Amino acid sequence: MKKIIVALLLFAGSFAVEAQELVWETNVIKAMDVSNKTKKPMLLFFTGSDWCGWCIRLQKEVLKTPEFAAWAKENVVLVELDYPRKAPQTPEIKKQNDELQQVFAIQGFPTVHFANVTTVDGKVNFQGLGSTGYVAGGPSAWLAVANGFLQKK
Repeated sequence: MKKIIVALLLFAGSFAVEAQELVWETNVIKAMDVSNKTKKPMLLFFTGSDWCGWCIRLQKEVLKTPEFAAWAKENVVLVELDYPRKAPQTPEIKKQNDELQQVFAIQGFPTVHFANVTTVDGKVNFQGLGSTGYVAGGPSAWLAVANGFLQKK
């Protein structure tokens, strides 16, 4: 009986570790480098992490699940663009996030954009693949939407 319990704990623990290993870039320049090296599109998550109820719900129900972690590692470069009300941010990150909010015409939170990025003559170009927000139904429903955008690329 002890062996079964230990085995179950190790199995469950492997999912928790997998979810914790996700790297969410906050610097879009670093994310662009990773995207170009890996040939994966960027997933840009526009969020109000400390005040937006739907953002917190999306994190809890999808973005912090083992299913999402496994999918993300294979398919995208994760970028979090946060607009907190209480948490401090560096002036550089705040400026970057404000500029990207304008570039992607963000009207509400959460918004998730999928994009490929290229740099031509020093100018950054984002090729939008699609965007979504909160999708009811947990990770499988949300990932079905995301996969629809990635299959079009």
